[in-house]
Amino acid sequence: GGGGGAAMADGEGLVSVDYEVHGKVQGVFFRKYTQGEAKKLGLVGWVQNTSHGTVQGQIQGPAARVRELQDWLRKIGSPQSRISRAEFSNEKKIEALEHKEFQILK
Repeated sequence: GGGGGAAMADGEGLVSVDYEVHGKVQGVFFRKYTQGEAKKLGLVGWVQNTSHGTVQGQIQGPAARVRELQDWLRKIGSPQSRISRAEFSNEKKIEALEHKEFQILK
């Protein structure tokens, strides 16, 4: 953990990771807050509710920023949410971002 600036984000490379968050995460503005947090961190991807009561999506961006959002999804979430667990899968290095922004999907 050094103090490199954002301009050096290329040095650590871009990653893509899928996530699914379990708990009381629907009807508590979880998607809206996730989008807000992702935009604040400069990440792209998507988030959506699933039919079985979880929230899932994909995050892409500089590895360190992706880690920050993973921590946020694990521990914080939206103010009224109750996260029981967050699962991450399909993590891989990518050459370029595959999304233009962070979207809420229906």
